[in-house]
Amino acid sequence: MQNLNNMNKLINIGISGLLIILLSQISCCKNENEVYRTNKTDWKTEFQSLLPLLGHRNWILVVDKAFPLQTSPGLTIIDTGEKLVPALKYVLDQIDGSTHVQPVVYHDAEMNFLTPELVPGKEEYLAALNQVLGNAVPVPILHDSVFVKIDAASKLFSVVVLKTEETIPYSSIFLELGCKYWNADQEKELRKLMQIQP
Repeated sequence: MQNLNNMNKLINIGISGLLIILLSQISCCKNENEVYRTNKTDWKTEFQSLLPLLGHRNWILVVDKAFPLQTSPGLTIIDTGEKLVPALKYVLDQIDGSTHVQPVVYHDAEMNFLTPELVPGKEEYLAALNQVLGNAVPVPILHDSVFVKIDAASKLFSVVVLKTEETIPYSSIFLELGCKYWNADQEKELRKLMQIQP
């Protein structure tokens, strides 16, 4: 009987120890993979410090208020406390002033099907958005497809998510960064040259 009690105590200690180890590993991994910023007054400074580190294949998401908190690795999430269009304008101005990156702009394809009756304020939002985007034409992408792309990208590359106070559904804008000083045609030409070299 004494041996049975001792064995039960060891099992309980073992299970408790295992739970502690597992919880510490989960906590460790979460802190390693995700960064959360909530200092709304200083988000621009935070973004300015990140932009020089970003490059080809990184993403910047300027998202509406209900965009979900994700568990993908490689995410930096910053709560801006601003509406989407002013936050996007700031981001695009910073990218435009950089020497190393330029964006491909994506937006939720669902936005094209929302009616003003279904979403009051949609027309005003789009007018403000188009003014900020200028000549850039956003590529429509289904909302669920965004998560697939971001999940794949964040396994290898950093993704910066700027949360805003926007409450227009499907208003998020997704920026896939490319190299400003090297384009797809130049890359194709390089690959041709590499094939003919001995």
